[in-house]
Amino acid sequence: MLGLQSCLSLRKRPGLSFFSKVMACKPTLDTSPPVHRWMDTTLQRDAFKKTIPVLAARVPASKTGSLLKSDVMRKSLMDLPKVRSVLRDPHDDLQRLVLLNVSEDVALLPEVRDFLQEQSATLVVHNLNLTYDYWTADEILHSILPEELCKGSPSGFAITGHLAHMNLNKEYLPYKHIIGQIVLDKNPMIKTVVNKLDSIDTKYRFFKMELLAGEPNYVVEHHESNCRFTFDFTHVYWNSRLHTEHDRLVQLFQPTDVVADVFAGVGPFAIPAAKKGCAVFANDLNPESAKYLSQNIIDNKVTGLVRASCEDGRDFIKEVIGRVRDHPFPAYTGPKLSKMQEKEKRRLQLAKSSTTATVELVDQSAVENQSSRQTISHFVMNLPDSAINFLDAFRGILLESERDFGNYANMPMIHCHCFTRELQPERAEADIIQRVESKLGHKVDTEVALHMVRSVAPNKDMYCISFRLPRDVAFAQ
Repeated sequence: MLGLQSCLSLRKRPGLSFFSKVMACKPTLDTSPPVHRWMDTTLQRDAFKKTIPVLAARVPASKTGSLLKSDVMRKSLMDLPKVRSVLRDPHDDLQRLVLLNVSEDVALLPEVRDFLQEQSATLVVHNLNLTYDYWTADEILHSILPEELCKGSPSGFAITGHLAHMNLNKEYLPYKHIIGQIVLDKNPMIKTVVNKLDSIDTKYRFFKMELLAGEPNYVVEHHESNCRFTFDFTHVYWNSRLHTEHDRLVQLFQPTDVVADVFAGVGPFAIPAAKKGCAVFANDLNPESAKYLSQNIIDNKVTGLVRASCEDGRDFIKEVIGRVRDHPFPAYTGPKLSKMQEKEKRRLQLAKSSTTATVELVDQSAVENQSSRQTISHFVMNLPDSAINFLDAFRGILLESERDFGNYANMPMIHCHCFTRELQPERAEADIIQRVESKLGHKVDTEVALHMVRSVAPNKDMYCISFRLPRDVAFAQ
């Protein structure tokens, strides 16, 4: 048990400035984990233990609230994550220990001491025992890795379903398995941790990866935009960091539109667009992507709105105009109603039928838009590494039938993702437009918009260029 006079006497000590008094009363708890830089390959959790003596104010249970609500005590109360600030006194069930954020009585501010004295509190030492579970992944890693590697944290990752996807720099590769295990430990929802390898599948453009920790289970169920996506992460391309871009583009579509997704993957654009009401042709060359795309169409209940295919993107672009013309989608009939909404709608219709001769059985939106959908409104080309190279496939896509000229009063919008090494916006725009026009063989000067998606490397940015397909290109010989 400690006396209450140590910090009081500090105020009477000659020669101490106000700054010195404040520094003397500053909390000094060191909650950093013990350093174990020898631990480079095998994680030994039991080595992470630390006991910190802290002061606690012992008060009757009835006075606990007074301490916790006091403005005087606010900055002196224990405020550590995962640590309770009030404990039962192990020696007296009627007493409570209110933990303070200092280890020594001299560190208490004078006004805090006065308040505790008024509350008849006594100070005792409580041993705070911290273990591996207390510290964050960054804190554990910084106590293990060599000091020169501690500046940049290697604990960042993207989550896809139950899987954490890391992209470790080469200097961290000797510690990759211990890094993976720590990430697994500190994130209960994660069951599998993988690291992207430098190699990439040259045909289907997905990254190869290695298991760092956890279960070798790579078939994930990922939720995005109120949609459920299932896929094998080792055989298809998916990037959770593109969620914002998926949403941005889908917001540009009208529910009455027909969208042609040239490089659809497992459906991150196609499925949300269909949920909105759009009709979608979704294509991908990778058979694994096409397989999971078909499954996701069923799982998300959009089978009537999405038609999947597995073919080369160039062939798809040339053929899709004829497909929608010869086999159009039904007209958009308005948003799908829930069972509750359907019930309310019928109730209103029955009420209306008592005063009118007929009962309205269809949505007003369906009445306004009765014609079938047989023209493409948007082309999505989300293959930034090479999508621009496919733009020449648009030359002459409307030549097959004279009917198409009248149907396409408005040419389709093209949304083409690409990379550029130009980091200045003006130079990036000039670079991308020059490459697009070179491949199209025509100027793009109608409804052109350039959107910076994200930086993928220190000297490489991803963009999406949107423009209306020039009529001269669509009908070119």
